[in-house]
Amino acid sequence: MPKSQITSDDSIVGSNQNLSRTRTRRGTEETRKSLVLLISLVFPLVGFFHLTISSHLPKFYAVCSREGAKIYTVDDNNTVAQCLVVDHMFIVDTGSLEDVSSRWIAKLASPLSVRYIKRGSIIVPGLTDSHAHILEYGASRQLFLGDTKSVEEIITLVRQHISVNADMYDNTSFIEGWGWDHLSWSVKEWPTADAFESDLIVRDRAVVLQSKDGHALWLSKRALELSAPLPREIEGGVIFRRENGEPTGVLLDSAQSLVKKPGLTERDLLRHFTTTIDDALSLGLTSIHDAGYRSVSLAFFERQAAKAVLPIRIYGMRHFDEKGSYHGNLSTPIINAGNGRLNVRSVKIFADGALRSGGAALCSPYWDNPEKKGFMRIEEQLLHDVVIQYLLDGWQINVHAIGDCANRAVLDAFEDALQYVNVSALRPRLEHAQILTPEDVIRVGRLGVIASVQPTHVTSDMWYAEERLGPERVKGLYAFRSLHDNGGILAFGSDFPVEDMNPLAGFFAAITRLSPDGTSPKGSAGWFPEQRLSREQALRGMTINAAHASFAEDRLGSIVPGKLADFVVLSQNIMTIPIDRILKTKVLATVIDGRPVYGYI
Repeated sequence: MPKSQITSDDSIVGSNQNLSRTRTRRGTEETRKSLVLLISLVFPLVGFFHLTISSHLPKFYAVCSREGAKIYTVDDNNTVAQCLVVDHMFIVDTGSLEDVSSRWIAKLASPLSVRYIKRGSIIVPGLTDSHAHILEYGASRQLFLGDTKSVEEIITLVRQHISVNADMYDNTSFIEGWGWDHLSWSVKEWPTADAFESDLIVRDRAVVLQSKDGHALWLSKRALELSAPLPREIEGGVIFRRENGEPTGVLLDSAQSLVKKPGLTERDLLRHFTTTIDDALSLGLTSIHDAGYRSVSLAFFERQAAKAVLPIRIYGMRHFDEKGSYHGNLSTPIINAGNGRLNVRSVKIFADGALRSGGAALCSPYWDNPEKKGFMRIEEQLLHDVVIQYLLDGWQINVHAIGDCANRAVLDAFEDALQYVNVSALRPRLEHAQILTPEDVIRVGRLGVIASVQPTHVTSDMWYAEERLGPERVKGLYAFRSLHDNGGILAFGSDFPVEDMNPLAGFFAAITRLSPDGTSPKGSAGWFPEQRLSREQALRGMTINAAHASFAEDRLGSIVPGKLADFVVLSQNIMTIPIDRILKTKVLATVIDGRPVYGYI
C-alpha cells in the first residue's frame, strides 16, 4: 500500500508507569491509583470513577506488529495474525498488513491509522478470570497476611495496622485481615483466640482474620464475645472447641456466618472495588466472574452499573443460601446492564468445604486423618433438588465442589436433570472440580459440564496434597489434561484473593505444574507432568473457554471480526519463550471496547 494511504504512528506500548498522554507524560502509576482512590472517597455517592487511559486513538484504527504474525487470535484454528483492525468498539478485520490495507483502502475516506506494538511483544484476547471475589480481594489488601509464616508475625502485622490507621485507635473498632495459612507456618497448628491477648496493643480488640482459602475465620476473644452465644453445632460448618466446650476462636465454612460485625459502608465498598479493578486492569484482565460469596457484592455491582459504565466486565453469580428459600423462580437474570458490562445469569452453590482446612467431602477418610471424611455444606437431597429446579428455571448452575464425593453428588444431580432439561445448553459449571475419580472425569465431558479450575491451586496444594489424600487418590487431584482429553471444557480462574490475581501465574502453573521457582514435589518436570496443558490449551482457558463459560463467546474471548475489541499487549511472547521467562512478562496495554484502560497503544 502506498505510504500516503497509511498513517503510521510509532508509538510503542508503554511501561507499567505510563499514564494518559492527554493527562501527563510524567505521571506515575501510583499517582493514577491515588487519584482514583481520592475520587472514590470524596464522591462515594456518584459511583466509581476510573481514569481511562487514552492515547488519542481514532475510532477506526489498526494495530500491527513489525515482526510478522504476533497477534494470537484464539479463533477456531488458533490463527496468528500480523494486524487487527478496530472500528469503534469492534474488531472488523485481521490479517497481514498488506491484506488489511488492500481491503480497507477503498472503503476509507481517510488513510488507515496504524499503530505498531513494541518489538518482542504480542497481542492476545482480553483475559478473563473465571472464578474470583472482587470486593473480597480489595478488602484483603487492607491487611494482607499471605506472606506470614507464624502466629507471631501475624500479631505483629495486626499491631502495625492499628498503629498506622487513625480510625483504629478506638479499641471498639473491628479489625479484619485476610490470607493466613497455618499449613505454611513452622508449627502447623490451628491458631486460637489466646494469641491476640499476648500483645498489649492488640488485646481486648475485636479481630477477625480470614484464612487463605476463605473457608476459616480466626477470631479474638473480644470478637467471640460479640458473636455470642454460638450454637453447639451448625450444619455445614465447624466451631473448634476446647475440651471444656469453650470455642477456640476458629470457625469453618458455614460457621463463619455466625460472626457479628459491622456492615461495610458504601465508601468501604468503593475503596475495595477500586483496589481490585486497578490491579486487574494492570494485569490484563478485561472480564471477571465474581463467585458470589455475598449478596452485598451483587447489589453493589448493580448500583454501579446503574450510575456509570463499569470499568471492567463482570459476570456475577447469585449466592444460594442452603438455609434460605429457593429463589430461582422469583429473580430474573441481569443481561447487559451497565452498557453491557454486567451480566448475572448463574447461581453459586457450595457443596463442600476446602481441602486445606479439611472440609472437602471425600468418599473415604483423609489419609492423614483416618477419622475424618470432611463434610457436605448442603444436604445431598437438597442439592439434588435445587440443581434440577434452577436448571428448569433456566439458570446456569455453578457448584463449588472440591472432594470426590462432593463432585460425584453434583454430577449425579446434573445427570438426573437430563430427563427434564438440556443440561449442556445451560452450561453447568463445577467450580474447582479438584478431586475427581476417573469415571467422573469422563462424566464431566459427556454431560457438557464446564470445569472452572484454578491452576495456581495446583502449585499451592501440591506440597501437602499427597500427605492428605494418599498416593493413589492424589492422582485425581487437578487432573486438567485428563479432563481436557475426555472432552471437558476448562475455564481458568485464580480464586483471588485466595491466589495471585496475575493470570500469567495461572498460565505458567497450567503448562508447567511447577512453583514459580521451578520446583515441585515430583521434580523439575512438574507435579504429575502428564497433567500439564499445552500453551494453546492454557491460553484458550483464559480467553475463549472463559467466554463460553459465561455465554459470551459470540462477542468475547477471541480476536475475530464482529467481536468486541478487548485485547491485551504483552511484553514477551508467552507462547514461545522459555518457561523461566514467562513470569517476567509485563502487561503493556489492556484494551476494552477498543479503548485502552491501562497503558496505551
